[in-house]
Amino acid sequence: QVQLVESGGGLVQAGGSLRLSCAASGRTFTTYAMGWFRQAPGMERELVAAIGWSGGSKQYADSVKGRFTISRDNAKNTVYLQMNSLKPEDTAVYYCAADPDFRVVVAATPGYWGQGTQVTVSS
Repeated sequence: QVQLVESGGGLVQAGGSLRLSCAASGRTFTTYAMGWFRQAPGMERELVAAIGWSGGSKQYADSVKGRFTISRDNAKNTVYLQMNSLKPEDTAVYYCAADPDFRVVVAATPGYWGQGTQVTVSS
């Protein structure tokens, strides 16, 4: 069982930066792939970035490549999403997710989800 708690969301102007954090409970965090997803009003939830258990595998949505970076600190049971050059279209609720299988995270069907944190980018 994994419990996930996101933090770091907020309001930022276009061009600014935010860093989201996701703290995970459970001793098996290091065996889980992690992902960040987002859902804007009226839109489906979409994968933003995913990272394998060791940090060696990463995948990004085309819309965030070169601007967002996913990373993890297994000693702290935490995964991060550094978001730079933010745009108004990045406005959404951002969710952290976990699953033992990286492919399942990329397929947007992970077994564990956080409650989400709101990111709002003003123009």
